[in-house]
Amino acid sequence: MASEFRKKIFWRAVVAEFLAMSLFIFISIGSALGFNFPVVANRTSTRSQDNVKVSLAFGLSIATMAQSVGHISGAHLNPAVTLGLLLSCQISIFKALMYILAQCLGAVVATAILSGVTSSLPGNSLGLNALSEGINAGQGLGIEIIATFQLVLCVLATTDRRRNDVSGSAPLAIGLSVALGHLLAIDYTGCGINPARSFGSALIANNFENHWIFWVGPIIGGASAALIYDFILAPRTSDLTDRMKVWTSGQVEEYDLEGDDMNSRVEMKPK
Repeated sequence: MASEFRKKIFWRAVVAEFLAMSLFIFISIGSALGFNFPVVANRTSTRSQDNVKVSLAFGLSIATMAQSVGHISGAHLNPAVTLGLLLSCQISIFKALMYILAQCLGAVVATAILSGVTSSLPGNSLGLNALSEGINAGQGLGIEIIATFQLVLCVLATTDRRRNDVSGSAPLAIGLSVALGHLLAIDYTGCGINPARSFGSALIANNFENHWIFWVGPIIGGASAALIYDFILAPRTSDLTDRMKVWTSGQVEEYDLEGDDMNSRVEMKPK
């Protein structure tokens, strides 16, 4: 932990998470708020929210930010993703905590700015996540778990450095996964799948009703995806000692899939 704390590249990564999260929240939630006032013949009218538009805004903004800062911080932009990568032993505990702090701060700052920009909108919820009518807490929790599970699974599989069969754009694939989660969950919970995003809206709107769902759901979904991917779908060749070194010392070098050829394995090693 001490070695990471002293590195400039570490703090650049934390700042990148904060800036990218701020832009992501401002663009994505801003697109969701605008549905109340579409312009028709130079006059405003009211219509229903366009779920496809909002889903694409969230997905494309994540893809854009991942392309912009992915080489600096990895562009987690989501505490559930950070938790998944922590359990997958790709970052240290200290970095995970700093990333989550930066993500939450970025979400709060962006939502506060957006609150000022959209202050004239009546009934402005600032993108607050809430259970839809007819959806109870357990059902909402299940939706959040499943939507986050597919996102973190996509992140782990797409960015797995052991793979040589992945073609195309990894940021775009992850962005589409975010859009997919929103297409599923918007009508049920408003789609959290990102505790920091939910926290920013709840704090600025001062409404924490059922807010625990938008932390517990993504945490369970992200942790489940990491454990299933790492121990069942694509097992890592590492023991507890190796994992502890990564959690305390930082990022890891590439490591190979568990296989019969012992000479082809590349064990996890802290950098």
